[in-house]
Amino acid sequence: MSSELTPSMQRLVEEFKRLPGIGEKTALRLAFYVLRADPSFAAHMAQALLGVKEQSRLCSVCFGLTERDPCVICADPRRRTEEVCVVEEPADLMAFERAREYRGRYHVLGGALAPLDGVGPDQLRCGELVARVRAGGIEEVIVATNPSPEGEATALFVARLLKPLGVRVTRIARGLPMGGDVEYTDVVTLSKSLEGRREM
Repeated sequence: MSSELTPSMQRLVEEFKRLPGIGEKTALRLAFYVLRADPSFAAHMAQALLGVKEQSRLCSVCFGLTERDPCVICADPRRRTEEVCVVEEPADLMAFERAREYRGRYHVLGGALAPLDGVGPDQLRCGELVARVRAGGIEEVIVATNPSPEGEATALFVARLLKPLGVRVTRIARGLPMGGDVEYTDVVTLSKSLEGRREM
């Protein structure tokens, strides 16, 4: 770090660098932005940071992000209780909600299986999912983990856990994105798009 930085600027840069995806240059750029900005910006930023830590928590039912428990999705009587969509993180739940297509409930695992990183079944909320299914009323579990090696391993693990309980376990389809060109699509995506085909 440059010795020309004041101690307070250096502390701010170091804190920004702790954020995922933020390196030295970006941290420095953000710190200078904060320095040049109106003092109210820093005050609002500090309040927002403290507010999210004090008020946001995970829903005790689905483990999505909420400020009240249960969350608005779990508390909504219009949502289908017989369907549960399993996702890795709260951000994935939010992505499904933005699409406005799914009207069931959710279950957030809190990650994906990654043994090399020390993430095994005990670090995920698989036990809570099994308990929800055992409690009854759930007919289908839609596994919507990421199409990565970790996501696929997690999907297989969840399916193996739930199949003996007599619930239908499905996997979201994978394939070509809207507006994409077949010509430029990788072979794995093309293969998965053929596997996930349906009647027209």
